[in-house]
Amino acid sequence: MLRKNNLLLTASGRPVIIKSLNVPWVVILSMDSFYKPLTPEQSAAAFRNEHDFDHPNSFDYDLLYETLLALKQGKKVDIPIYDFKTHSRTDKTQTVYGANVVIFEGIFGLYDPAVLSLMDMKVFVDADGDVRLARRLQRDVSQRGRDLQGVLQQYERFVKPSYETYIHPTMRNADVIVPRGLENHRAIHLLTQLITQRLEKSHLNFRWELARVPHSLCTLTDKPQLTVLPATNQLRGLHTIIRDRRTSRHDFIFYSERLCTLVVERGLSLLPFEPTTVTTPTGALYPGTVPTKRVCGVSILRAGSTMETGLRKVCKDVAIGKILIQSDPITNEPKLHYCKLPRDMATGYVLLMDALVGTGAAALMAVRVLLDYGMREDHIIFLTLLAAPQGIHALTLAFPRVRIVSSMVDPSLSVDKLYIEPGLGNFGDRYFGTEPDLLD
Repeated sequence: MLRKNNLLLTASGRPVIIKSLNVPWVVILSMDSFYKPLTPEQSAAAFRNEHDFDHPNSFDYDLLYETLLALKQGKKVDIPIYDFKTHSRTDKTQTVYGANVVIFEGIFGLYDPAVLSLMDMKVFVDADGDVRLARRLQRDVSQRGRDLQGVLQQYERFVKPSYETYIHPTMRNADVIVPRGLENHRAIHLLTQLITQRLEKSHLNFRWELARVPHSLCTLTDKPQLTVLPATNQLRGLHTIIRDRRTSRHDFIFYSERLCTLVVERGLSLLPFEPTTVTTPTGALYPGTVPTKRVCGVSILRAGSTMETGLRKVCKDVAIGKILIQSDPITNEPKLHYCKLPRDMATGYVLLMDALVGTGAAALMAVRVLLDYGMREDHIIFLTLLAAPQGIHALTLAFPRVRIVSSMVDPSLSVDKLYIEPGLGNFGDRYFGTEPDLLD
């Protein structure tokens, strides 16, 4: 599992520190999302600028704690969306699937003991009172549809007293205090250096960490959940064609889809069946079987979508969902960009498809997403055309009840690009014709 690092930045000046961090896969969680819904009386007072939004009781600390805890555990969370123009929580949410770094920011971030217990680093960035007022005026007028007089009225009545009574005393809970806010460039620079050093020690490069697993630990003999197709002459012949760099794109597509059909057929044999009897055209009875659960497919884009044709050839009218997981161009870390899953997926079985499994990072994220949407772990069957031992080891270690079907497992990963060796190159590029001509 990815280690989660929660960096708490609170009070004025925090955006500067956030922008100074150059780290991948960061979720910034604002405390403003966790205002409590208002009663009709409170809402009416809010429109008169008479409701105190700057009191600790204005925030839903229980929901905030549950959300932060789930993020730290790598689970999916739905962040509420608060509309400051209507002073109400909307019926929409923002879905977050976890990250390497969770930065939680808010003026009451250092107030609640339960929330504090989740933090790995706590920072208080202070600023002059006039600066805080100027920023609030700019934000509330330009972003939240407030009028100038109302903002000033609320600031004098609620904001300033709240800072002196509740917020400023929480400075003692901070690990690091940055005085003078934006003007203290040296302190902010030192703080970002400290945070960066902590992140570097946390081994955030997940894919490379998976690839460095000792080969002795990646044996396949103790993996009962793994099914590898028998190495028949037909199977080896198909692999010979798709691995050959001289194979045309047309032939690559044709023979890889043939191979995919074999993998899908083997995966379907792992589904539960029950006995049934049918009458043949001759009038005789035939004792057969029928599946007991519905099945759907989920492809991990983009290479996983190449297996959809093979699935549709075998399963008529099967519902297929899609998960887009791509590697960050700088860090090479997996990132979730899109997720659309079949309705009622959790009532049956899922054939999760990706053409290749190298380190297993994308597969781990995809399985985690399915579990967050209610799938049972033992109802997920992962289908792939080719895998490396490191990816199989990571997937079976993290999710031991997920069953895996692969046409073949190659010996290792390359140390420079994490390609499967001997492998077949970039499957997606070869299938979709987006690779450079290797013969030029």
